Amino acid sequence: MNATIRIAAAPISWGVCEVPGWGRVLDAPTVLGEMAELGITATELGPPGYLPRDPAELKKLLGGHGLNLIGGFLAVVLHENPEAALAEAEDSAALFAACGAEVLVLAAATGLDGYDERPALTDGEWTTLITTAGRIRDVAAGHGLKTVLHPHVGTHAETRAEVERFLADSDLPLCLDTGHLLIGGTDPVELARRYPDRIGHLHLKDVRGELAEAVRNGTVGYTEAVGKGLYVPLGEGDVDIEAMVRFVHEAGYDGWYVLEQDTALDERSPVDLPKRDVAASLACLGAIVGRLAG
Repeated sequence: MNATIRIAAAPISWGVCEVPGWGRVLDAPTVLGEMAELGITATELGPPGYLPRDPAELKKLLGGHGLNLIGGFLAVVLHENPEAALAEAEDSAALFAACGAEVLVLAAATGLDGYDERPALTDGEWTTLITTAGRIRDVAAGHGLKTVLHPHVGTHAETRAEVERFLADSDLPLCLDTGHLLIGGTDPVELARRYPDRIGHLHLKDVRGELAEAVRNGTVGYTEAVGKGLYVPLGEGDVDIEAMVRFVHEAGYDGWYVLEQDTALDERSPVDLPKRDVAASLACLGAIVGRLAG
């Protein structure tokens, strides 16, 4: 069996997040330079405004660090004002395509800042969400991109019931994010086994189970939990990363394996913490891939 897989990174692993007040944001040359030092050759874009929105400028910046763009995360409100969501998707899809990317990672944002609160949707709003996601898929396809829906804490596709409902009501593939799924109450390996044909993209995270449970039952907010160390390098938490990688690989998944660990840095955080954590995840993933051929 060919055990070659495509590995990418994301700026969120360096604490770069769109949420106001999330934490200390490292500059782009530092983040991209450390990706390159780790031998990473591809990345997702990161939050709007962090990296240049001009395609030529972006390609020059990434190319200077030996990096290719594979796509990016777009959290937009899908359940109301579809035209605004479509305009945002058009802008991002055009940028991604101009830089040779492959995938638009869509999340069903609530419209609130951050990921700590989730107003309930009516059935009508859910229908609008599904329809808008499909229209964004068509917009992205016009630019040669695949769209995947990312179940994500603090969005309208978080819980197991919501993920199942989306799978039933939409034909979009999913971004299987091992951390966000587990926090939301879904076993990511079980989901992959039940819906192998719906795996469109992969975000690999590991989480501490007790903190994930605290977020799930509402005793700790998501942002607070991230600050408390919710996410850990691959192999150090309670997600069965090896089972996930082995299953999707054997099922024929040929997309990206993105090391994407939500990190929040404060003034006390060691400056080399993100690089050390990503290096540990790379080593764990490398060992798993080595065993795939066995």
